Amino acid sequence: MNSYPALENDVAPVADGSTVPGHATTRLSVIIVNFNSGELVTACVRSLLAYPGDLQVLVSDNGSRDGSIRYLKEEISDDRVQIRQNHENLGFSAGANRVLPEADGDLILFLNPDCLVKTDSLSEMVAFMNANPDVGMSGCLIRNLDGSEQPGCRRRVPTPWRTFVRVFHLGCVIKPSERFQPLYLHQTPLPEEPIDIEAISGAFMLVRRKALAGVGPLDAGYFLHCEDLDWCMRFRKQGWRIVFVPKVTITHAKGACSAARPIRVEWHKHKGMIRFYRKFFREQYPLPLMLLVIAAVWARFIVLTLTLMPRGSRV
Repeated sequence: MNSYPALENDVAPVADGSTVPGHATTRLSVIIVNFNSGELVTACVRSLLAYPGDLQVLVSDNGSRDGSIRYLKEEISDDRVQIRQNHENLGFSAGANRVLPEADGDLILFLNPDCLVKTDSLSEMVAFMNANPDVGMSGCLIRNLDGSEQPGCRRRVPTPWRTFVRVFHLGCVIKPSERFQPLYLHQTPLPEEPIDIEAISGAFMLVRRKALAGVGPLDAGYFLHCEDLDWCMRFRKQGWRIVFVPKVTITHAKGACSAARPIRVEWHKHKGMIRFYRKFFREQYPLPLMLLVIAAVWARFIVLTLTLMPRGSRV
């Protein structure tokens, strides 16, 4: 099974029934979609249970065959944790939507199973959402195991034009301007205060129930990847703010749950991007540009597949 290296001070001691100011009336539901994540999902759930507020944890398992759910049940017995076994891999969106009707929190956190969350991180994010009722979705600073910032936790929406610029590396050969800015912002200075952002990472999405009621659930047409971008677009179209909170951090062992089948992951990622373009930009961009971008996306997938093949042919 996968396991985390020791992370000093990453999980605070469990509180003895006390509550953080402002949390007593705010119920937090956490949805975790699990698929063969080994011991990681148990470590994730254990980190959540240190949260001193009103908590509900819903684990939606997509037919794992690695014993991760058996291990979770053996290690953790807590009424706040509920496990739903789907017996097949539904994908992230459908897996999350399967348990969404059971989530009764004022705030709902969609969290990857390979994340560790500090107690004060949850408390600070809940406090931020309570203080900013016009924010529909918020994300935080997501760090890799080595402490570096993870690409994707603050980013711009990959419009067809921005993807064209990225695929052909135009930002490297043309004088920088707004039209040639990078999609991922992790190499730009970290802001000191919360900022409105176009998109955050699906590894940690804290959503307001009131906003969710109008926007609707995740689009199950995405199997893996791009569903977070889709949701960010829909939240913003409904007038809800999306905010990145830089002073709150979590740790994410990115790729730990999908490393065994990298080609299959890339297939779903590229397929999802095509769906994203067609859904939101088909009427806004000229057909030649859309066709060029789609061709570039699939060409990129082919190149990546050839690169990944030496590591094994599992898909």
